[in-house]
Amino acid sequence: MHDFKYKNNNLYCEKVRVWDLAEKFGTPLYVYSYQTLISHFFKLKQAFEPVNPLICFSVKANFNLAILKALVDKGAGLDIVSGGELFRALKAGCSPKKIVYASVGKTNYEIEEAIKSGILFFNVESFSELENIQHIAKRLKSRVNVALRINPDVEPKTHKYITTGKLTNKFGIDFITAKEIILLARVFSHIKIAGLHIHIGSQITIPEPFVAAISKLVRFAGELKEEGINLEYLNIGGGLGIIYDQEKPQTARKFADKVLPLLKKTGLKIIMEPGRFIAGNAGILVTKVLYIKNTPKKKFVIVDAGMNDLIRPALYEAYHKIVPLSSQVRKFLPTGRQEASSQEKADVVGPICESGDFFAKDRVLPKVKEGDYLAVMGAGAYGFSMSSNYNSRRRAEEVMVVKDKVVVIRRRESYEDIVRNETIPPFLFGL
Repeated sequence: MHDFKYKNNNLYCEKVRVWDLAEKFGTPLYVYSYQTLISHFFKLKQAFEPVNPLICFSVKANFNLAILKALVDKGAGLDIVSGGELFRALKAGCSPKKIVYASVGKTNYEIEEAIKSGILFFNVESFSELENIQHIAKRLKSRVNVALRINPDVEPKTHKYITTGKLTNKFGIDFITAKEIILLARVFSHIKIAGLHIHIGSQITIPEPFVAAISKLVRFAGELKEEGINLEYLNIGGGLGIIYDQEKPQTARKFADKVLPLLKKTGLKIIMEPGRFIAGNAGILVTKVLYIKNTPKKKFVIVDAGMNDLIRPALYEAYHKIVPLSSQVRKFLPTGRQEASSQEKADVVGPICESGDFFAKDRVLPKVKEGDYLAVMGAGAYGFSMSSNYNSRRRAEEVMVVKDKVVVIRRRESYEDIVRNETIPPFLFGL
């Protein structure tokens, strides 16, 4: 569910007409619903109330400081994967004791900064990384908590590029190696192995992969306990899918019903790392139709947003619903569906000089004209956070809607912004 709905055939975000936002702030424009963001967080929190989990929002899904601050103020922790995300997490006011740090390639500088900040723990992905953290922690005279990221070797039934829990992926440690590491843990004077962690992939819409992975993890934790090895945390990661098209993902409540029996019997503190589930449907990308181009074989709707603004369709062939902002574009039946005669098949493409620059191919859409606005739905996660300045394009403006109020949470970049850190050496001026 989300708070982007049609009223009088105009798309609204909460109580604000999106067309008005496009006119005021220009396009491309990211628009976020505060109410949707917060309500999704509380859906998870309430569903898992019996185990009182620490819900660490995945910063990589949407790193805007306002998004992070909104969630932190409601009790969320943050899941980070880089030094930059650590900086953002602290800037947003997150307690270090609610920050967990993943990534297969943490640098020495990143590890040192995280230790100095006093984060809850690192999710460790290899024995080499564990040794390195020990070395740095010893130099800093600190004792550091870590959780071993386990690769449970389960098939998550999602796109291969966002699968992370198979042994052919770069992530995590197999069970045999993990046990060997844990048995050696006593030699690490400045590290405490405090928990286990999994994250098997993203956009997973069925419960079976989670149940399979968590069952393996719980069984492994039980075996360790029998050998006198007591852990404190069980981090089940994220990956819950959302509706982009015709998916029927499990709700937070149904997901909890499936996995709570497994989690309760461990007696461990539970951590979750949702990203897309909270932010995905809380944001849209608004774009303007620049040109309509007809060719002998195709019709193209050329818009002012491109793959630099939202790369998911180009990267994963991901599906996003695309809808017009105004009834000026389509005529509605009483059911809310547009009349068949008002539809046409077209590719929605951007201005980038790449054939992969598209948002939809052969999509049946309402007929649009140049100057109309479209909304690319479900763009709140892995939208702006994966955007770039490719083709020297300025990154989009971001606004947040809170009931009938609108606040800018990131200004549109200027051309000066995109060259700010570049220099031309003197010899190129003939000096």
